[in-house]
Amino acid sequence: MFIVESTKRYLKRRLITAARVMLKHAADTRIVQLSLMQNYRRLAETGHLPGFRDVGFRQFSQHDEDGILLFIFSVIGTTNRTCVEICAGDGTECNATNLILNHGWWAALFDGDKNNVRRGCEFFASHPDTRLLPPMFTTAWVTAENVNDLIADCGMKGEIDLLSLDVDGVDYWLWKAIDVIAPHVVVCEYHNPIPPNLALTVPYDPDFRIASYKDDFRSASLLAMTKLSRSKGYRLVGVNRYGFNAFFIKKGIAEDLLPEVTPEACASDPYTLEAQRTRWPRVKNKGWVSV
Repeated sequence: MFIVESTKRYLKRRLITAARVMLKHAADTRIVQLSLMQNYRRLAETGHLPGFRDVGFRQFSQHDEDGILLFIFSVIGTTNRTCVEICAGDGTECNATNLILNHGWWAALFDGDKNNVRRGCEFFASHPDTRLLPPMFTTAWVTAENVNDLIADCGMKGEIDLLSLDVDGVDYWLWKAIDVIAPHVVVCEYHNPIPPNLALTVPYDPDFRIASYKDDFRSASLLAMTKLSRSKGYRLVGVNRYGFNAFFIKKGIAEDLLPEVTPEACASDPYTLEAQRTRWPRVKNKGWVSV
């Protein structure tokens, strides 16, 4: 009996110690990020800013998007620290979470999988930085027909800071339909096997699903998303290190510090070049729509 009780006390001490380490790590991460923000702001005053390849890192994002978003908002500032993310998974790997947990943002998150949403709600409800005000996490199959109502139902209207779109399907058509919010920054996934001189997307289908992640008939090209962004008043400012997440900023915001770039200039990384060489030939004759 004594051995059992000693083991329980030992395990309890280990859990408490682990929790303290995790909280200290979270605090250290926040301190580092706040310091980075101040450094970026000082560099912005000089007009000598690093490129996206030098600022990216992953805290909760899939790859280096967390660092790029921290950099962008350090330079351009924020309005109300609000975000909409469509296809947020369970919230533990998406573009909004670092901003929510480490920088006090609020977000409306959407995912079509109810189990993802359940896990996400549990994650944010149990986290010390979001227990009092977790993001609104909604289970929904988002379409061009319902996207504005879904966003408005979460209390999001007008100017917000960020829209993140990662559907791997009808992304082009969803962004085209969105008009209930006016984000200052949009980050969206595009399909980098498509060459940068082609403005292509899959046709609109509210039930569009890719058969698997090996199926390359999905989403839209960077040029298609760039043309759409211009029609909505945005400019392309860069992409992530693997060349499949693009960042757009509303025209008139920090154009001298984060100027527009071309899709061609964003298609030189090894991953994108290999994708265009090996994957594009297999799907180039599928039913793409030119836009």
